Amino acid sequence: MKNLTEIEWLKYAVTKIPDGFVDMYWKKSGSLKIAFAILTAFFFGIIAKDRLYGFQFSDGYERTFNIIPYLMKSVVLFLMWTVGNWAVCTLLDGIGTIRNIFIYSTYAILPYVIHIYVNIILSHILVREEYIFMELTEFVGTVWSVILIISAIKTVHDYTVKKTFTAIFLTLIMMLIMFVILILFLLLIQQINIFISQIFTEIIYRLRD
Repeated sequence: MKNLTEIEWLKYAVTKIPDGFVDMYWKKSGSLKIAFAILTAFFFGIIAKDRLYGFQFSDGYERTFNIIPYLMKSVVLFLMWTVGNWAVCTLLDGIGTIRNIFIYSTYAILPYVIHIYVNIILSHILVREEYIFMELTEFVGTVWSVILIISAIKTVHDYTVKKTFTAIFLTLIMMLIMFVILILFLLLIQQINIFISQIFTEIIYRLRD
Protein backbone atom coordinates (compact mmCIF):
# COMPACT_ATOMS: atom_id res chain seq x y z
CA MET A 1 0.00 0.00 0.00
CA LYS A 2 1.28 3.46 -0.93
CA ASN A 3 2.05 5.99 1.76
CA LEU A 4 -1.10 7.84 2.78
CA THR A 5 -1.50 11.15 4.50
CA GLU A 6 -3.20 11.13 7.91
CA ILE A 7 -6.42 12.47 6.38
CA GLU A 8 -6.32 9.68 3.78
CA TRP A 9 -5.79 7.14 6.58
CA LEU A 10 -8.84 8.54 8.34
CA LYS A 11 -10.94 8.14 5.20
CA TYR A 12 -9.51 4.66 4.60
CA ALA A 13 -10.17 3.50 8.17
CA VAL A 14 -13.75 4.75 8.13
CA THR A 15 -14.70 3.39 4.70
CA LYS A 16 -12.75 0.12 4.44
CA ILE A 17 -14.35 -2.20 6.99
CA PRO A 18 -12.75 -4.26 8.50
CA ASP A 19 -9.37 -3.81 6.76
CA GLY A 20 -9.07 -0.08 7.43
CA PHE A 21 -8.10 -0.27 11.09
CA VAL A 22 -6.01 -3.40 10.54
CA ASP A 23 -3.87 -1.74 7.86
CA MET A 24 -3.67 1.44 9.92
CA TYR A 25 -2.47 -0.57 12.91
CA TRP A 26 0.32 -2.32 11.02
CA LYS A 27 1.41 0.94 9.39
CA LYS A 28 1.47 2.53 12.87
CA SER A 29 -0.69 5.37 11.60
CA GLY A 30 -3.22 7.51 13.42
CA SER A 31 -3.02 11.17 14.36
CA LEU A 32 -3.73 12.65 17.79
CA LYS A 33 -4.38 16.02 16.16
CA ILE A 34 -7.12 14.56 13.98
CA ALA A 35 -8.50 12.60 16.95
CA PHE A 36 -8.76 15.77 19.05
CA ALA A 37 -10.33 17.59 16.08
CA ILE A 38 -13.03 14.91 15.79
CA LEU A 39 -13.69 15.01 19.53
CA THR A 40 -13.95 18.81 19.39
CA ALA A 41 -16.38 18.53 16.47
CA PHE A 42 -18.38 16.03 18.53
CA PHE A 43 -18.56 18.47 21.45
CA PHE A 44 -19.72 21.39 19.32
CA GLY A 45 -22.07 19.09 17.43
CA ILE A 46 -23.83 18.13 20.68
CA ILE A 47 -24.26 21.83 21.48
CA ALA A 48 -25.48 22.64 17.96
CA LYS A 49 -27.91 19.70 17.97
CA ASP A 50 -29.57 21.13 21.06
CA ARG A 51 -29.57 24.81 20.12
CA LEU A 52 -29.42 25.16 16.32
CA TYR A 53 -32.06 22.69 15.12
CA GLY A 54 -34.78 24.10 12.88
CA PHE A 55 -37.83 25.25 14.87
CA GLN A 56 -40.02 22.51 13.35
CA PHE A 57 -37.86 19.80 14.89
CA SER A 58 -36.84 21.55 18.08
CA ASP A 59 -38.59 21.35 21.45
CA GLY A 60 -36.96 24.62 22.42
CA TYR A 61 -33.98 25.15 24.70
CA GLU A 62 -33.14 26.94 27.90
CA ARG A 63 -32.04 30.51 27.40
CA THR A 64 -29.38 30.10 30.09
CA PHE A 65 -26.37 28.37 28.56
CA ASN A 66 -24.56 25.84 30.76
CA ILE A 67 -21.58 24.15 29.15
CA ILE A 68 -21.27 21.36 31.75
CA PRO A 69 -24.07 19.08 30.43
CA TYR A 70 -22.63 19.29 26.91
CA LEU A 71 -19.15 18.42 28.16
CA MET A 72 -20.60 15.48 30.08
CA LYS A 73 -22.47 14.15 27.04
CA SER A 74 -19.46 14.41 24.72
CA VAL A 75 -15.91 14.87 25.99
CA VAL A 76 -16.33 13.34 29.46
CA LEU A 77 -18.37 10.43 28.11
CA PHE A 78 -15.77 9.71 25.45
CA LEU A 79 -12.85 9.94 27.89
CA MET A 80 -14.71 7.52 30.15
CA TRP A 81 -14.95 5.13 27.21
CA THR A 82 -11.22 5.44 26.51
CA VAL A 83 -10.06 5.01 30.10
CA GLY A 84 -12.66 2.34 30.82
CA ASN A 85 -11.71 0.28 27.78
CA TRP A 86 -8.01 0.58 28.59
CA ALA A 87 -8.62 -0.54 32.19
CA VAL A 88 -10.83 -3.48 31.21
CA CYS A 89 -8.64 -4.66 28.35
CA THR A 90 -5.51 -4.49 30.50
CA LEU A 91 -7.14 -7.23 32.59
CA LEU A 92 -8.19 -9.10 29.44
CA ASP A 93 -4.66 -9.20 28.00
CA GLY A 94 -5.39 -6.46 25.47
CA ILE A 95 -2.36 -5.02 23.71
CA GLY A 96 -3.83 -1.61 22.85
CA THR A 97 -2.31 1.50 24.39
CA ILE A 98 -4.53 4.26 25.73
CA ARG A 99 -3.26 6.47 22.88
CA ASN A 100 -4.36 3.99 20.21
CA ILE A 101 -7.70 3.35 21.90
CA PHE A 102 -8.34 7.09 21.90
CA ILE A 103 -7.33 7.59 18.27
CA TYR A 104 -9.13 4.55 16.86
CA SER A 105 -12.28 5.29 18.84
CA THR A 106 -12.44 8.91 17.69
CA TYR A 107 -11.96 7.81 14.10
CA ALA A 108 -14.81 5.33 14.63
CA ILE A 109 -17.32 7.94 15.81
CA LEU A 110 -16.75 10.17 12.76
CA PRO A 111 -19.88 8.94 10.89
CA TYR A 112 -21.98 9.69 13.97
CA VAL A 113 -20.45 13.17 14.28
CA ILE A 114 -21.07 13.85 10.59
CA HIS A 115 -24.72 12.81 10.88
CA ILE A 116 -25.25 15.42 13.63
CA TYR A 117 -24.20 18.26 11.33
CA VAL A 118 -26.08 16.82 8.34
CA ASN A 119 -29.27 16.65 10.40
CA ILE A 120 -28.83 20.22 11.64
CA ILE A 121 -28.73 21.36 8.01
CA LEU A 122 -31.68 19.13 7.05
CA SER A 123 -33.72 20.49 9.97
CA HIS A 124 -33.71 23.88 8.23
CA ILE A 125 -34.61 22.44 4.83
CA LEU A 126 -37.13 19.66 5.43
CA VAL A 127 -40.66 19.90 6.73
CA ARG A 128 -41.90 17.82 9.67
CA GLU A 129 -43.47 15.21 7.38
CA GLU A 130 -40.02 14.50 5.91
CA TYR A 131 -38.47 13.74 9.31
CA ILE A 132 -37.92 10.14 8.18
CA PHE A 133 -34.89 11.31 6.17
CA MET A 134 -33.31 12.67 9.34
CA GLU A 135 -34.08 9.43 11.15
CA LEU A 136 -32.45 7.50 8.32
CA THR A 137 -29.35 9.71 8.51
CA GLU A 138 -29.15 9.13 12.26
CA PHE A 139 -29.62 5.38 11.83
CA VAL A 140 -26.87 5.11 9.21
CA GLY A 141 -24.44 7.29 11.18
CA THR A 142 -25.06 5.40 14.42
CA VAL A 143 -24.85 1.88 12.95
CA TRP A 144 -21.77 2.80 10.90
CA SER A 145 -20.00 4.11 14.00
CA VAL A 146 -20.99 1.08 16.10
CA ILE A 147 -19.54 -1.25 13.46
CA LEU A 148 -16.37 0.84 13.35
CA ILE A 149 -16.07 0.81 17.16
CA ILE A 150 -16.28 -3.00 17.15
CA SER A 151 -13.67 -3.19 14.40
CA ALA A 152 -11.42 -0.66 16.17
CA ILE A 153 -11.47 -2.47 19.53
CA LYS A 154 -10.96 -5.84 17.87
CA THR A 155 -7.95 -4.52 15.96
CA VAL A 156 -6.28 -2.41 18.64
CA HIS A 157 -6.32 -5.28 21.17
CA ASP A 158 -5.92 -8.14 18.67
CA TYR A 159 -9.06 -9.86 19.99
CA THR A 160 -11.41 -12.47 18.63
CA VAL A 161 -14.97 -11.34 17.85
CA LYS A 162 -16.28 -12.95 21.04
CA LYS A 163 -13.63 -11.33 23.21
CA THR A 164 -14.27 -7.99 21.51
CA PHE A 165 -17.95 -8.02 22.49
CA THR A 166 -17.02 -9.09 26.01
CA ALA A 167 -14.56 -6.20 26.28
CA ILE A 168 -17.13 -3.69 24.99
CA PHE A 169 -19.78 -4.96 27.42
CA LEU A 170 -17.38 -4.72 30.37
CA THR A 171 -16.27 -1.28 29.22
CA LEU A 172 -19.88 -0.06 29.33
CA ILE A 173 -20.20 -1.40 32.88
CA MET A 174 -16.94 0.32 33.82
CA MET A 175 -18.27 3.58 32.34
CA LEU A 176 -21.40 3.26 34.46
CA ILE A 177 -19.29 2.76 37.59
CA MET A 178 -17.10 5.74 36.69
CA PHE A 179 -20.19 7.87 36.05
CA VAL A 180 -21.66 7.02 39.46
CA ILE A 181 -18.33 7.83 41.15
CA LEU A 182 -18.16 11.13 39.25
CA ILE A 183 -21.69 12.09 40.31
CA LEU A 184 -20.90 11.24 43.95
CA PHE A 185 -17.71 13.29 43.73
CA LEU A 186 -19.58 16.29 42.30
CA LEU A 187 -22.23 15.99 45.00
CA LEU A 188 -19.48 15.90 47.63
CA ILE A 189 -17.88 19.02 46.16
CA GLN A 190 -21.30 20.72 46.19
CA GLN A 191 -21.84 19.82 49.85
CA ILE A 192 -18.37 21.10 50.77
CA ASN A 193 -19.14 24.31 48.89
CA ILE A 194 -22.40 24.76 50.80
CA PHE A 195 -20.65 24.01 54.11
CA ILE A 196 -17.88 26.54 53.48
CA SER A 197 -20.44 29.11 52.34
CA GLN A 198 -22.46 28.61 55.52
CA ILE A 199 -19.36 28.99 57.70
CA PHE A 200 -18.35 32.15 55.84
CA THR A 201 -21.88 33.57 56.19
CA GLU A 202 -21.90 32.75 59.92
CA ILE A 203 -18.51 34.45 60.43
CA ILE A 204 -19.69 37.59 58.61
CA TYR A 205 -22.91 37.60 60.63
CA ARG A 206 -21.05 37.34 63.98
CA LEU A 207 -18.54 40.04 63.00
CA ARG A 208 -21.41 42.42 62.33
CA ASP A 209 -22.97 41.83 65.78
